Amino acid sequence: MSKAEQYKLLVKQIDALAKDVSNPISVMANVSSAIHYTMGFFGTGFYIVHGDTLQLGPFQGNIACYNIPRGKGVCGTAFEQRETIIVPDVEKFPGHIACSSLSRSEIVVPIIDDQHNVKAVLDIDSKELNTFDETDKKYLEKIVRFLSSCID
Repeated sequence: MSKAEQYKLLVKQIDALAKDVSNPISVMANVSSAIHYTMGFFGTGFYIVHGDTLQLGPFQGNIACYNIPRGKGVCGTAFEQRETIIVPDVEKFPGHIACSSLSRSEIVVPIIDDQHNVKAVLDIDSKELNTFDETDKKYLEKIVRFLSSCID
C-alpha cells in the first residue's frame, strides 16, 4: 500500500475518532496512537499552547521534551510561523532541540483555530533521514483540521 493510500484510510479513521468527542486530550491521545502505529513513526505527539510555551501533550514513542518556547526548535518555529515545517535532517536545523538523539528527520504541523490562533502542534519524528514529504504534509494538515475545533 502506498503512503497516500495509508493516509487516506487514516484520515477516515481519525475523522471518526474525533467526531463528537468533547475531551481534546482524549482525541489527541487516540490520534497520536493511530498515526504512530499506522505509519510506523519513531515519535508522534502533541504539544499544547500555554501562553508563549508549548507543553507536552499526548504522544506515542520515545521520551519527549516537557516545554518548548515559541520560536525555539522545530516545534516552536512552527508555532511562531503558523505553518508546517518539514526537516529532512534535524542536525541541519538551526536551534534544533534534541529530545532524543535518535531522531533524524521531523515534521511539525500547527493546529490553528478559526481565529487563526495556534492551539497545539503535531510533532512527528523519524529515525531515518528525509522521511517526510509533501504527501505527509497534505494528509497531516487534513488530520489536524479535524482537531482544530475540539482543542480549547
